[in-house]
Amino acid sequence: MLTTLLEIIHVSVCLFLMLVVLLQQGKGGGMGAAFGGGATQQVFGGRGAGNILTRATAVCAGIFMLTSVSLAYFSSSGDRDLKARIVEEQRKGKGNEGTRVKASKPKPAAPATDTPPDSSGK
Repeated sequence: MLTTLLEIIHVSVCLFLMLVVLLQQGKGGGMGAAFGGGATQQVFGGRGAGNILTRATAVCAGIFMLTSVSLAYFSSSGDRDLKARIVEEQRKGKGNEGTRVKASKPKPAAPATDTPPDSSGK
């Protein structure tokens, strides 16, 4: 449940982060100029749009990193559970060594004799 929620937040923030980065007006104009970069400067002022987009980028990047680390932690929890189960089984195995039945080594075959055994019982 929590993992699903984190995945949804992660993907949403990822998409929003891509959009915010593409909207920023760089040295070459970028996508910000294609979507009316001049109009955004009129609305927000000369530096206002940069501050809002820069802050949005920083916040999205922070959330993206936190969700990435959280998802990595939750995905490795299965490995930790498996390792704990293996250690527990090994401890149980060491405690029961005295009650285990040890397999005996096979006995060597009897040496062959020249005469076949007598079936008459003599």
